[in-house]
Amino acid sequence: MNRSADSRSAGRWLPLAAFVVLGILLAAGVWMTRDGDRDTIPSPLIGKSAPEFSLPVLHEPTRNVTLAQLRGAPFVLNVWGSWCAACRDEHPVLTRFAESRQVRVIGYNWKDEPADALRWLERYGNPYYIVLSDIEGRTAIDWGVYGAPETYLVDADGVIRWKFVGPLTEDVVQSQLLPELAKAEAGS
Repeated sequence: MNRSADSRSAGRWLPLAAFVVLGILLAAGVWMTRDGDRDTIPSPLIGKSAPEFSLPVLHEPTRNVTLAQLRGAPFVLNVWGSWCAACRDEHPVLTRFAESRQVRVIGYNWKDEPADALRWLERYGNPYYIVLSDIEGRTAIDWGVYGAPETYLVDADGVIRWKFVGPLTEDVVQSQLLPELAKAEAGS
């Protein structure tokens, strides 16, 4: 009888042991990404030509803009939506960066109703050189967009040089975006 009782007792601890092991693995994963690695998701498009697109301008829906029209000078493409809380957090940083006029900042309004996007820009300000609208989100698939906000640096030749997932911070602008912009402008 003791062996049977011991078996039942051990069987009761098995789910708890599995839970503890799972918790340890989860904590290790969080710990390993605590230095911002989650924001540096590698993109297979880095160093490759940006996917072609033709998207309507948010403020002029009958006018489309293509990648070819943006070539000739580097630009930053910022993916955002009025529904995105983190976009609101990054907006002051993005606005200050855009006001520096170091590079064109193109807004990419993703999966958003135009009226909502326009209201959002009216409320928080429009730092963008131009805002493209992708209501269906089809072009975002080609670009490998995971979510909003995301930011890409595209060089004058239309090659993606840098990608950042998550809200931009002053530190990210200074330590990552500006050095990559300098390289893009130098042609490397």
